[in-house]
Amino acid sequence: MKRDIHLVVLLLSVIGCSLASLTLWKVMASRERALEDINTHGLNLTQALSTYSEGIVRQSSMILLGLVERLENEGSGPAQIERLSQLISRQQPLMPQLSGITIYARDGRWLMSSNRPIPAGANSSDRAYFIHHRDDPSRESFIGLPIRSRSNQEWVITISRRFNDAKGEFAGVVAVTLGVENFLHLFGQIDVGRDGAIGLSYTDGSMLVRYPFREQDMGRNFSQSPIYTKYLVDKSVGTASFTSSLDGVERLYAFRKSDHLPLVTTVALGKGEALAAWQLEAQLSLLVVCALLGLTGTIGWLLIRAMRRRSLAEGDLRVAQQQLLDSNQQLERLAMHDALTGLANRRSFDQALAREAGRARRNGGALSLLMIDIDHFKRYNDTYGHPAGDACLHLVAKRLSACIRRPPDLLARYGGEELAAILPGTDSAGAAIVAQAMLDSLSKEPITHPLSPFSRVTVSIGIACTTGSELESEQALLARADRALYRAKDAGRNGVQIG
Repeated sequence: MKRDIHLVVLLLSVIGCSLASLTLWKVMASRERALEDINTHGLNLTQALSTYSEGIVRQSSMILLGLVERLENEGSGPAQIERLSQLISRQQPLMPQLSGITIYARDGRWLMSSNRPIPAGANSSDRAYFIHHRDDPSRESFIGLPIRSRSNQEWVITISRRFNDAKGEFAGVVAVTLGVENFLHLFGQIDVGRDGAIGLSYTDGSMLVRYPFREQDMGRNFSQSPIYTKYLVDKSVGTASFTSSLDGVERLYAFRKSDHLPLVTTVALGKGEALAAWQLEAQLSLLVVCALLGLTGTIGWLLIRAMRRRSLAEGDLRVAQQQLLDSNQQLERLAMHDALTGLANRRSFDQALAREAGRARRNGGALSLLMIDIDHFKRYNDTYGHPAGDACLHLVAKRLSACIRRPPDLLARYGGEELAAILPGTDSAGAAIVAQAMLDSLSKEPITHPLSPFSRVTVSIGIACTTGSELESEQALLARADRALYRAKDAGRNGVQIG
């Protein structure tokens, strides 16, 4: 990267010296070389603008993801909305491109707007992005076409996500609005000449932002333009030259399709303006032109070679990064699950218990813990051998896990033939129902165990229940459940005791 920068600085220095020399150093190349430089410059601009746009979308998507997680975990009541409003007011200055953040209920009502008070009767159920999330269960971000904001009447682009309720059903939409004016401010700092233009559009041809700004172009579809009908069909980046269908000006176009988002960045320079310098330089002596052409050719070749090397290196880095991510995900999964039963392991159980205990203390809710031990499991192992014992343990874990249906509940292998279940928000009555369901599941489809008094595999279950205000520590809750388990064993096994 540093070498590339040096090469670019060197090339620009040569161009600057050429322009400063007025008559001696203005001509850098023939018409073909000038066009190549223009195309290279245009492609570099599209890369920078595409990276900028992707960065804004990614930042917006991360903000949306955090808000959606809070809404789904904490709800969308007035108190939760107020906390989110305070959080957004602190975060919004960190991303000046944001025009605002709005939260909508399942019926389109405005629950919160970060940039102004909610207008009376405000409802956005007719917006395309709201309809998209309402009808599409996808949890991915959605980039909407430009619209006029109902809060401040400016042109904005929306990036939105849906959030669900506890049942997994549609509960509303969170939308980030990006002011088109912010994009135009950046685009306007790039000199593209009198006839030049910069555009950001969907891959289907729908225009999102165009500089210079023309209101009639907002949301207009350019899918029939040559870039979409001829060039983007078989490649994602390139250059072209043709006459614009908007104003009849012949332009040189550089276009780039985003690798990660459905966006196309286009930079267009007026061909006459772009070649004006070349036309002037062509009047200089042949000796100066040939000298500058050779120098520019050498620098251009070095620049292209360096960029190709960087492109190859970045490709290798992306492959290595993906492989590392895959390996880390595999290691994380192995670290948190028991290989024999497929259940959460002791480490995962301890983390979950600490987390749910903390939540119970904060919310004052109920928390139940089940300690489960397979009765006479050593006899089973001694009779059938350890491979059969492992198969039995796996089958019991499968049967018992079927009794754990709520997403917050967790069944884990505590150690050996001992299992444990965490039931957040469950009192002793509810825990007893789950425990009885476990006993029934083993009874309905018995696993033969000749050395058991019941002639089948059974379990003993100890239950400990508490509330957040009564919870002293996770260890105390574990000790109560363990004592209840021993009472269940002393009572003859294949039963439940509540501690």
